[in-house]
Amino acid sequence: MNIFLKAKDASFALKNATTEQKNSAIVAVSNALRQNADDILKANELDVADQIALGTKSSTIDRLRLDKSRINAICADMISVANLEDPVGVVIDEWTASSGILIKKVSVPFGVIGVIYEARPNVTVDVFTLCLKTGNACILKGGSDASRTNAKIVEIIQKTLYSTAIPQDAVQLMPSDRSSAQALITARGYVDLIVPRGSKSLIEYVVSNSLVPVIETGAGVCHTYVSKNADLNLSFEVLKNAKMSRPSVCNACETLLVDREIAVEFINTIKTNIPDLVLHGGAEEIELLSILPLLEKGYYTEYGDYHLSVKIVDGVKQAVLHINEHGTHHSDCICTKNDEEAEYFLSNVDSACVYHNASTRFSDGGCFGFGAELGISTQKSHARGPFALKEMTTYQYKIYGKGQVR
Repeated sequence: MNIFLKAKDASFALKNATTEQKNSAIVAVSNALRQNADDILKANELDVADQIALGTKSSTIDRLRLDKSRINAICADMISVANLEDPVGVVIDEWTASSGILIKKVSVPFGVIGVIYEARPNVTVDVFTLCLKTGNACILKGGSDASRTNAKIVEIIQKTLYSTAIPQDAVQLMPSDRSSAQALITARGYVDLIVPRGSKSLIEYVVSNSLVPVIETGAGVCHTYVSKNADLNLSFEVLKNAKMSRPSVCNACETLLVDREIAVEFINTIKTNIPDLVLHGGAEEIELLSILPLLEKGYYTEYGDYHLSVKIVDGVKQAVLHINEHGTHHSDCICTKNDEEAEYFLSNVDSACVYHNASTRFSDGGCFGFGAELGISTQKSHARGPFALKEMTTYQYKIYGKGQVR
């Protein structure tokens, strides 16, 4: 409870923080993380060693592992956020009512944002930076797999904030045990918003059990549909990037849908040019394409690795039906030269981001021109798609009168 009280008190102080104070603190923390990189890496080496000993899959190890280059990139991203426009205090709309009162709709912080995440220690820095920029205090609940790394990072952040105008308690780290997650998602009255980042099971647990409003992000069973009307060379490059550039992230492609007429040709191209990619399918795909069976979860599988589900379909309508049933409403792509077919796909796939002839890996706040993001929202209320700075604020109405009464 002490953590929640500290965060709530800090959130009130942050409401009055100026843009200059917030940016100055972000820059100071960025510099401190660079200066203390060796200490962070020592903690990270211990976390990585534990996970290797446990037989954790390589893609998870990759998300967990830090090096000097990654720390420098994280710190550079912090400076980029500091250089973005402040989303707090923006007059979204204003008007004078018939009574003569002046009404202003103004962006304000949520207050306290709790984030539950797995494996990625960079999220610790990302969340702190984005929350500070938007005037929110944050409570972090990382996984046990990165407990030492997260603790060291938060220790450095809090020590640095002591010498700034920002309260140290603006960032809090919960213990890495599971009971802490339950405490965080039921801290109604102290925490204003919960954002889960991680596996589908983690997100479902938080959504089902939270007493605090939740923004769903992260789970990504993303699809690429290659139509018989597609440019196959273009389609191959799009799929290759969507699957292979970084398979552990939520915007990576997990299922290839391919029209029957071109299925054999396209799969043979994949086998020849991406031999490290393991293909899975149902009975029809196994027989026609000579690939491996689906895993236990079938076409609902989010691999996060160099594996790909394949489904043969007969046209765009069947592709859309498959995506809407098996997807996670994250990011899905159609490859086709037929504009009418593309528009049908874009209008009927029920996902936050829908693409025509472009990789799903572009589902990212930076790629969208937002500068940064807390995650990709897969729901429809408040925020959808990149959950960026503007979406990390809410609003209040400020009403100015001259003695009017009703």
